[in-house]
Amino acid sequence: MAPTDELEYLKSLVAQLNEKIHALEARAKPIAQGPKSPAQQLRTILIGPPGSGKGTQAPRIRDEFCVCHLATGDMLREQIAQKTELGRQAKKVMDAGGLVSDDIMVGMIKDQLENNTTCKNGFVLDGFPRTIPQAEKLDAMLDSRKEKLDSVIQLQIDDQLLISRITGRLIHLASGRTYHKEFNPPKKPFTDDVTGEPLIQRSDDNVETLTKRLTTFHKQTGPVVDYYRQKGLWTPIDAAQSPNVVWENLAKVFKKTDS
Repeated sequence: MAPTDELEYLKSLVAQLNEKIHALEARAKPIAQGPKSPAQQLRTILIGPPGSGKGTQAPRIRDEFCVCHLATGDMLREQIAQKTELGRQAKKVMDAGGLVSDDIMVGMIKDQLENNTTCKNGFVLDGFPRTIPQAEKLDAMLDSRKEKLDSVIQLQIDDQLLISRITGRLIHLASGRTYHKEFNPPKKPFTDDVTGEPLIQRSDDNVETLTKRLTTFHKQTGPVVDYYRQKGLWTPIDAAQSPNVVWENLAKVFKKTDS
């Protein structure tokens, strides 16, 4: 083959390859994961007893929708550790044996929404509200920001199944990742898969303590669920299913609220 013919042949090959590349790029664009747009913002609350899977699903919601995960217990510890004004107020109350006020808790959530850049696309709220006054104060705070909740999801599961789940639960404290000795064991016993750091079992993860916590949870949560049901925001999901099936059902709810 003459040099000029070979050159033309190679040019035609390059042209064909470029056409294929452009076609594949065009086909891939619709499924490309770019930054989340405002239309994909999400403001949701997860309600569920300890062990219902909030610790598994909330981080997945956070990562999928690029929102912040606001767990009130974590926020409280963080504010106290950082010695913020809200943290100092909370510590003073706690040191005196009292319960942190609803105003302080809502103030902490507001502080996160205003100052935490990961909250710009919305949030998943975990562990709050637990009473109707808390729900009302949360609504008022969101109204002041011209925002509103998209959904409130209740993870439902039988108490006896919960107890068997929780008594085998292992936790990585730094990240909040959870494992289970039987249902979702780490690759190496009592060791976090990601960091290699040790996992712990909470001292209150025992049958007697759990039974009391569940009784309190049901007593508190019933009125809150009714409050959001009347607003048309509440959706129940069977949390006894596998985590992936629960996630699929959550995604369906979020798709509806996004449309």
